[in-house]
Amino acid sequence: MTVLARDNRISDSHLPGSPALPLVEPLRIGKHSIWPPVLLAPMAGETGSVLRILCRRQGAGLVCTELTSSEGLSRNSRRSLEFLSWTDEERPISAQIYGANPEIMAEAARKCRDAGADIIDINMGCWVPKVAKTGAGASLLKDLKRAAEVMTAVVKATELPLTIKTRVGWDGCVGSAVEMAKVAQDCGVAAIAIHGRTAIQGFTGVADWTPIAEAKASVRIPVIGNGDVRTAADAARLFAQTGCDAVMIGRQALGYPWIFREVNALLLDGVNLPGPTPRERVEMARDHARLTSFQAHGSNAASTPMPAFARGQLGHYMARIRSAADARRRMHLVETLGEVETILDRLLEQNWDIADVSEQRETSTKEPACASG
Repeated sequence: MTVLARDNRISDSHLPGSPALPLVEPLRIGKHSIWPPVLLAPMAGETGSVLRILCRRQGAGLVCTELTSSEGLSRNSRRSLEFLSWTDEERPISAQIYGANPEIMAEAARKCRDAGADIIDINMGCWVPKVAKTGAGASLLKDLKRAAEVMTAVVKATELPLTIKTRVGWDGCVGSAVEMAKVAQDCGVAAIAIHGRTAIQGFTGVADWTPIAEAKASVRIPVIGNGDVRTAADAARLFAQTGCDAVMIGRQALGYPWIFREVNALLLDGVNLPGPTPRERVEMARDHARLTSFQAHGSNAASTPMPAFARGQLGHYMARIRSAADARRRMHLVETLGEVETILDRLLEQNWDIADVSEQRETSTKEPACASG
């Protein structure tokens, strides 16, 4: 067990070679005091309302929508507008938009405000071609003038605080999170989240937290660290090594919302919690399925159709269970909530072991586009 010092700083005895963790304080974003300062990263195709609710229940201090096209919002695209849907349980809620046209981004921000968002976030880190080739996402790291125009337009468009999420650079030579942070501060951005990989890296290699520390030392606005936070100890190291104001967790939360409970226990109480039991894992998957069914159809009857997008999300829970490959395969084929319940009931009846997933996470699930580590 890690022991907290009397000033609430985590002892560095569990972090060889690292300084003691700075005092953990609430993250200030505009008028919002985010507590705990441990956030769920926006992930395309993953961070819908259900996952956000489950992560909030496990202690995530702030959740964010999937990235939403500003062009789609400006055209009142039904699919884009559907992303601007949340429950009061998720508040404060951040709505993430992307685009490279200042006027259209400003209009999108107003649509988010009118939908009831508490915070606006601009994606400046997505590297997938369909986003980057339009000049949006991580491409804005290569064009700080355009990035500044976009941020300024959004800041002026609403009274809501604006945050941005970016990467440490485009390719290691072009683009810099430090320079982006300075520009963001000058434009009136309230906070910046930085993923420790370049756009060209995608999710390969190891996240480099050094530029996060450099950005934190260069600006007054809060800096949120992100990348390769797979355990509570990783979160503690990220705080300690960078001095960041908050930690953002992405892929590790897929099928494992308990990561927030574990991080908070270590940071705030100095306790290393055990992982969830087999029954807790199965019942969380069940909650995920039932919430998804109810949100989509207003029903939890066994015959209720299971939305196609939920199949992969439920599969994330299976990826963390040893000897559950067949259950995961069948989960991708389910048509109704009743079929999901049957698969989960059978898992509870079987004698299976829980895998140690700390070294398996990168290869056990398909990476969501524009996700965060």
